Amino acid sequence: MNHTGSNETPPMGVLHLEEGTQQFQLTRLAPATGLKPFVKHYWMVSWDLTGHEPYPQHVVPNPCVNLVVERNKTFFYGPSDQKFTYSIHGKGCVFGVKFKPGGFYPFFQSPVSTLYGKPLEVSGLLGINAGTLEAVLLHDNSMEEKAKYLDQLLSACLPAEDIEASLVCDIVNLIEKDRNMLRVDQLSAYWKLHTRKLQRLFHQYVGISPKTVIQLYRLQNAAECIERGLTSDLTELSQDLGYHDQSHFIRDFKSIMGSTPEEYLQLSLSVLSDPDESGAE
Repeated sequence: MNHTGSNETPPMGVLHLEEGTQQFQLTRLAPATGLKPFVKHYWMVSWDLTGHEPYPQHVVPNPCVNLVVERNKTFFYGPSDQKFTYSIHGKGCVFGVKFKPGGFYPFFQSPVSTLYGKPLEVSGLLGINAGTLEAVLLHDNSMEEKAKYLDQLLSACLPAEDIEASLVCDIVNLIEKDRNMLRVDQLSAYWKLHTRKLQRLFHQYVGISPKTVIQLYRLQNAAECIERGLTSDLTELSQDLGYHDQSHFIRDFKSIMGSTPEEYLQLSLSVLSDPDESGAE
């Protein structure tokens, strides 16, 4: 399961991925079998833009906790509810662990919502400090060696499987895959869970509300459709996403993507017509 920015690499919220992978290399690896109930994958982004302009990579967050290992910035980060931008410059790499939705709570044993806007230091959970992680995972050893190191580190504090964590993961996976899942009441009816119970589960295990998770995935779907040239009819797209008026769709899209759908469409059309526009060699 090693992806390096080919056309088959799932974007997973990385906007304009095909353009971006002209600037950096993205690699993902599966965890050891015992960690699979909790960890989605390990990932690494590496780049060498020495002598080139910085590249701003935009990302729509998934409803997952990530352990991000970056020089002097190593923390567990909870899910966010809006797009963020990472400026790639010079030469470097960042290593990460993407936990499954709900998969971090069994390690953490506190509501994941408490991580919103408040990154968590690693030493309390992993028993080692950030500097040690950075020394191992930002070194020039192979991705496979880094993954093996994390397998050992996380397996040493492996929690018992959590039935509700598994349920939450299944619920989020349904939201991701079923593009007709547009409202929380649909979700409650499908899983035969009271809305309040659903909200409590997401507060504890995911860190953001089910409404926000639905919105993130549907607007991510919209961005991917626009990027891939699958639609230029933004009114039809908004209706497909369950919006009854265009202004509501525009407001939500801009709040997460940082631009209106029309602005995003024009940018995507320019990239599709001139893939070298970004300045990549």
